[in-house]
Amino acid sequence: MKTSEQPRYVSLRGQVYDCLHDELLSGALEAGGRIDLDALASRLGVSRTPLREALIILDAEGFVTILPRSRIVINALSLDDIRDLYEIIGSLEGSVLFQAREKLAPEAVARMAELNAGMSRALDGEDWDGFYRLNLEFHGAFLACSRNATLLRTIDLAKKRLYDFPKKKGLLTEWERASVIEHAQIVERLDAGDFRAAAEFVRDVHWSFRVQEHFIRRYYELPGRDEA
Repeated sequence: MKTSEQPRYVSLRGQVYDCLHDELLSGALEAGGRIDLDALASRLGVSRTPLREALIILDAEGFVTILPRSRIVINALSLDDIRDLYEIIGSLEGSVLFQAREKLAPEAVARMAELNAGMSRALDGEDWDGFYRLNLEFHGAFLACSRNATLLRTIDLAKKRLYDFPKKKGLLTEWERASVIEHAQIVERLDAGDFRAAAEFVRDVHWSFRVQEHFIRRYYELPGRDEA
């Protein structure tokens, strides 16, 4: 008899991808470094085929670059990369939020307010993982209104590139406090029924590289304008 919970099948390629992604998260694979296919295949106990297949996915996602003669470089996240990713996420999330004006129920907006309050409590308790999870849920509350799978996948990939290489052990508390305030301003606009203003705020403030640059440089430990 089948149950509603079936084990999730993960291909060998998927398992290798997950393993490599975990090593990117932890910093075991460092930006700017090179990957020796034979050595990595031996360490993971797999053949080169699933390893290369997983690396092709990571190359498409921007985490690595596959060069001729099987040379693989782990990409660093540059300031230009971050600027581009912010523009992509801001434009797409703003578009989704405006289009959600006929779908986002008042209950969902109230849930966003609850999630934001939870984020504030997580910061008080220095619960970084909890803050990160609630932050994704806050944005997910309105992103769920979109049926455009390609758009949502693009946003998800852009956030993975920003957050996962490597994942920071802690947060820049000042930045995250500012983010909570911005979330409250988004909810305020939604409560007033002004979806256009909320969408523009998401694009032009919350995900604005120019607005967030001073935090970005500190969080990613990049030189300031006078040092660049």
